[in-house]
Amino acid sequence: MTDSADWGVASGIGFTALAVAGCRAVETLREPPLFQDPYAAAFVRAASAPVPVPTTPQAADGDTTFPWSVTGTYVAVRTRYFDEYLACAVADGIRQAVIVAAGLDTRAFRLDWPPGTTVFEMDAPLVLGFKDTVLAELGATPGCTRRAVAADLRGDWPAALREAGFDPSRPAAWLAEGLLVYLPDPAKTALLAAIDGLSAPGSLLAIEHSPIQSDRAGNTAYRDVTRDAARDVDIDIDTIWSEDQGYDPVAWLAGAGWTADATLTASAGQRYGRPLSPASPEGMLTSLLATARKP
Repeated sequence: MTDSADWGVASGIGFTALAVAGCRAVETLREPPLFQDPYAAAFVRAASAPVPVPTTPQAADGDTTFPWSVTGTYVAVRTRYFDEYLACAVADGIRQAVIVAAGLDTRAFRLDWPPGTTVFEMDAPLVLGFKDTVLAELGATPGCTRRAVAADLRGDWPAALREAGFDPSRPAAWLAEGLLVYLPDPAKTALLAAIDGLSAPGSLLAIEHSPIQSDRAGNTAYRDVTRDAARDVDIDIDTIWSEDQGYDPVAWLAGAGWTADATLTASAGQRYGRPLSPASPEGMLTSLLATARKP
């Protein structure tokens, strides 16, 4: 990551948001899809990234330069799981949701939200600006009150969130999807502590956690092709994958008084009828999707 939150979606860490959008576009066209995202393909078309990002199942399954099909299945399962989490949160009466490092997330537009719900999307200014431009060109209208919050997670993002209208005295549903893997352990703790401090009793949190990174999986082919693709978009994947493992955010939340539960992403895939590929690296096969509630 750079010293300031000045990254976009065409290269660097912001490219991960574009890749995930491509995976959502592909899933939308599969039969049957685990969800629908009618906006995802437009992001890919508008970005002009140096690495081709497929937006159809045919292109993803036929790409021999990157395992898009393997990655896409993982992203699809994860997306469906967190869609269901947010649906349950609003069914329980929560009316404010915070998507941390939202990237090109379109849940504010594609999910059903009860009246009076506010969704806060936090990310770098250029990422949010790109997303807003594309969605405006599509004429997309959110199904909730949507607040885009330009903030750097290394700065005073809680203040920016409060200034955008977030109310710490009311329960919130937090989502940190595809984020913790990019943070060193002290930053993970700082993020969770800040969320805890902003969360009223009854708040919920959902996270994704990979106890084992992809380069420790023994899946050399996946590791090498991922490293090459990352280099093409100016991401040093080895810096990410070299982090020591063993940090347990679920245990941290339990220690802070949250009631937490976790399931394997692979188990969720089986439940949805979309099992992860045996070619998936162990980092995906051992990945956990966790939810927690603050009593």
